[in-house]
Amino acid sequence: MRHELAPGTGDPGNFAIGDCTTQRNLDDTGRRRAAASGNRFRENGIKRADVYSSQWCRCRETAALIGLGEVRDLPALNSFYENYEVSVSQTNELKQWLGARSPGAPLILVSHQVNIRVLTGRSTRTGEIVVGRLGADGKISVLGSL
Repeated sequence: MRHELAPGTGDPGNFAIGDCTTQRNLDDTGRRRAAASGNRFRENGIKRADVYSSQWCRCRETAALIGLGEVRDLPALNSFYENYEVSVSQTNELKQWLGARSPGAPLILVSHQVNIRVLTGRSTRTGEIVVGRLGADGKISVLGSL
C-alpha cells in the first residue's frame, strides 16, 4: 500500500527518520482515507493483519490508522526516492524478507510510490493498495489493485 495523502513531493532537506516535524505528513484527508481503508478491510472480513511500514511518519501513520494490528518498522520499505542507487539492493532485501516469511495472517506493507514501482512495475496513487503474490522465482505477480 502506498501511504495516504501527504501533500508535496520528496522530503525537506532537514529530514530525519525519527522526527516527524522534518517530514511531509498526512493531512486531514489522508487521515480520513487511511481510516476508511481500514474500515473496508474489516467490511471484507480482514479484522487483523501483520502490518509493516516504512519508517517515514506518513507511512507509519497510514498503517496505524488502518487499525488492523501493531505497526512494525521494516527498513526495506523505506523510501529510496532521494537515494535511488540502493533501489535494486533494497528491493532484493524486501523480496528475501517476503520469501522467508511464514504463511499466516494477511500481510499489509505500507511504503512509497517509488518502492512499489520498482517492486511491482506499477505506479500507484496515494493510498492505492496493490495485491500481489511472490513467486518461487522471486518475482511479484500483481493480482490487482484497490
